[in-house]
Amino acid sequence: MAILVDKNSKIIVQGITGSEGSFHAAQCLEYGDNVVGGVTPGKGGQTALDGKVPVFNSCAEARAETGANVSLIFVPPPFAADAIMEAAAAGIELIVCITEGIPIAQMVEVKAYVETTGSRFIGPNCPGILTPDEAKVGIMPGFIAQKGSVGVISKSGTLTYEAVHQLCSEGLGQSTCIGIGGDPIIGATMRELLEMFEADPATDAIVMIGEIGGSMEIEAAHYAKDNVSKPVIGFIAGQTAPPGRRMGHAGAIVSGADESAAAKKKLMAECGLIVVESPADIGRTVKSTLNK
Repeated sequence: MAILVDKNSKIIVQGITGSEGSFHAAQCLEYGDNVVGGVTPGKGGQTALDGKVPVFNSCAEARAETGANVSLIFVPPPFAADAIMEAAAAGIELIVCITEGIPIAQMVEVKAYVETTGSRFIGPNCPGILTPDEAKVGIMPGFIAQKGSVGVISKSGTLTYEAVHQLCSEGLGQSTCIGIGGDPIIGATMRELLEMFEADPATDAIVMIGEIGGSMEIEAAHYAKDNVSKPVIGFIAGQTAPPGRRMGHAGAIVSGADESAAAKKKLMAECGLIVVESPADIGRTVKSTLNK
């Protein structure tokens, strides 16, 4: 069991004929993914990845021909917003956009549109999703993870990898790992993913990695307090960041007192989450929590 993607997911790659798209699509295929097609306007009828994957002109065409239910997007920033909305318009159930640098104004439009469809959207500017031994949809290196029962949600790609490493070092595998991205406007939120992990019988604990800026972690903590029975281990990056200065991600900027690392950590602890001070503490904290 997993959330969002598994071995039965049928994946298309938008931008598969570009350098990034072809490289990472090949990595996904090698991991064992069912990559059923690619999309590049004007190149329909061709093949990619040494003839292994058919290329279509549009998401609608790819879905009709392959039954695809997941789209992985490696389209350049000027065209990525349209690519996301095209996938949603085609009825793709899950859309994962890796592209970074999409203007915020465009993402406001994208988010509003996707919410009118039946699609779920992860990203942009994210590493994607990894369900160990089943599906890799994005750029996460599959070899770092192992199958298990700890769900991982993270704004940071690098800290996703670090959390997985710490868990594996303690002999703990993962049910699904999700990098949601750190832009100001993103698709699926921590609260939504907590709900999904809570409903997943194969997930016994959840790691939630946030950062300064915005209110997503606060909303997730309030939700977890009343709705999540599984232990949630949280970490907030950016503890030494000065107010008003962006740190790394476009969304990582403190604009209010309750958006600082200290304020978020305090609120999370008050809501019953187990807050760690360092990513190095994640693995052993999860292990000790599960062994109680």
